[in-house]
Amino acid sequence: MQSVNPYTESVRAEYDEHDDEAVEAALSRAVDAFEEWRERSLTDRRELLADAGEVLRDRDEEFAELMTEEMGKPISQARSEVEKCAWVCDYYAEHAAEHLQEKTVNGPKDAETYVRYDPLGPILAVMPWNFPLWQVFRFAAPHLTSGNVGLLKHASNVPGCAKVIEEVFSEAGYPEGVFQSLLVDSDQVEDVVADERVRAVTLTGSGPAGRAVAEQAGRNLKKSVLELGGSDPFVVLDDAPIDEAAETGARARTINSGQSCIAAKRFIVHDDVYDEFVEKFVAEMEALQVGDPKDDDTDVGPQAREDLLSDLQEQVEETVEMGATVETGGEPLDREGYFYPPTVLTDVPRDSPGAREELFGPAASVFRVESEEAAVELANDSQYGLGGSVWTTDLERGKEVAGRIDSGAVFVNELTKSDPRLPFGGVKESGYGRELGKEGIREFVNRKTVFVQHGVGDE
Repeated sequence: MQSVNPYTESVRAEYDEHDDEAVEAALSRAVDAFEEWRERSLTDRRELLADAGEVLRDRDEEFAELMTEEMGKPISQARSEVEKCAWVCDYYAEHAAEHLQEKTVNGPKDAETYVRYDPLGPILAVMPWNFPLWQVFRFAAPHLTSGNVGLLKHASNVPGCAKVIEEVFSEAGYPEGVFQSLLVDSDQVEDVVADERVRAVTLTGSGPAGRAVAEQAGRNLKKSVLELGGSDPFVVLDDAPIDEAAETGARARTINSGQSCIAAKRFIVHDDVYDEFVEKFVAEMEALQVGDPKDDDTDVGPQAREDLLSDLQEQVEETVEMGATVETGGEPLDREGYFYPPTVLTDVPRDSPGAREELFGPAASVFRVESEEAAVELANDSQYGLGGSVWTTDLERGKEVAGRIDSGAVFVNELTKSDPRLPFGGVKESGYGRELGKEGIREFVNRKTVFVQHGVGDE
């Protein structure tokens, strides 16, 4: 398994893949570890998670540089990602007991009735390359702390990140087998999902990958959580603060070099402010610094793989051929590395890739609408429903519009982001289930009802 630096286009390292025998050994270790781990006190598990957060902070620069080398993340954003992973460890170390507290239920007066939250067992996490530490820690922090054990199938282009995540938990003092990384290809995932020792599966990735995992999990009657693609609307109403919307919109479209499921992708702008917004938005996109991802001043680095660069260019070309106008960008940069410039498309046809598909790179599609109602209609005219953003100076109006947008989250006057305190996930073809917050830690537990009848045997 190769790790290729997308900035230099050179192989930075090679890793031995796990064969069937190694996978079998990992599954056996996971089962054995679970029997001990589930009996550890929640206090112990919380303390270990806090220690994992400290390991992340102690090795933050090392991990940030690794992400930058493996998938091209700008180094300043990579540092922020490491800190966010430490934050989610802090959050569940502090709040897991509250979120897993037994819940008393009002039943018969002569009985005690409550719900407890027990772990399920080994959980398989199939994770993507775009946030190679954060995606894993937002799974592992809650679910290891609730008493489950984790098996990670990471994206094949970030094997180095997969290995160092194992190191974090080991260095923090977690018992052997509580968290393991499987360096396997996609063809082996189906068998792991089907294995009776794996009790549930979570996947963050593409729609086809999600369907395949959900089908296999369903066939084997296992719980699954899916966080899939998005084509998030960024709605600019007629009373929006245009300078702030344009500046934040450029960041929202190009964060992680545009490779984020919750990046703003479809900019839906009211006719009254359309020309002003487009002028300022294009200027903000053109002002972004594209270059060496290890440079602190870089805003946009390379795309993570050559095929991803090619896919994005094909989508942009087809959209332009169907009638869209290129305001800036629109062609891969002629230089070493998989670089695509910040791009803005206007006059985007509603049936083009720029409107119907997820553009996973720094390319924005801008649409003109004549009313608030038309903006909401267009925002919902998508198979996706992950996030969204609404811009207005009237906060009550913003909340009302947010309530009409079909997505897992809507942010008013802010870019869409994940936060350990808030549930995260989508609707429609963006998936189901939730991560983070109280809802997240309760996705992979047995909500066990306990009924205790009083008075039996009393004399």
